Amino acid sequence: HPLWQSPLTIPGGTRQSPINIQWRDSVYDPFLKPLKISYDPTTCLHIWNNGYSFLVEFDDSTDRSIIVGGPLENQYRLKQFHFHWGAINDWGSEHTVDSKFYPAELHLVHWNAVEYPSFEEAVMEGNGLAVIGVFLKLGAQHEGLQTLVDALPAVRHK
Repeated sequence: HPLWQSPLTIPGGTRQSPINIQWRDSVYDPFLKPLKISYDPTTCLHIWNNGYSFLVEFDDSTDRSIIVGGPLENQYRLKQFHFHWGAINDWGSEHTVDSKFYPAELHLVHWNAVEYPSFEEAVMEGNGLAVIGVFLKLGAQHEGLQTLVDALPAVRHK
């Protein structure tokens, strides 16, 4: 990733970002269950500016917006989503596939409310978070994303 230029600046650990997904090293798991996504749009609370990006935060006090299945042992509640993007359209995604960047990447952040009493506690644990990453390409206008983009001018200050 352009932001991590040397081994000294690359985050440590085996479960850290960014990662380069290498297609040829990917292994199909025929026993992997489908990931089930169930989001209630009424749990959306607000959009806020954290100083370097914006987040869309959700009410995570109940199990109304969750993911379950796939490799997950528990269900996880949706806490927030945010985007990564760059100054130019050639790169902006946090992760890559075969060293290819995408213009942007969406992260949907969920936490394990079965094992932990709060998001803050879940963040500190290896099985505390489940993040769905979606690579975004340039293309035709997307109605759902346009609604969010239209709201951004109202979120000016941290």
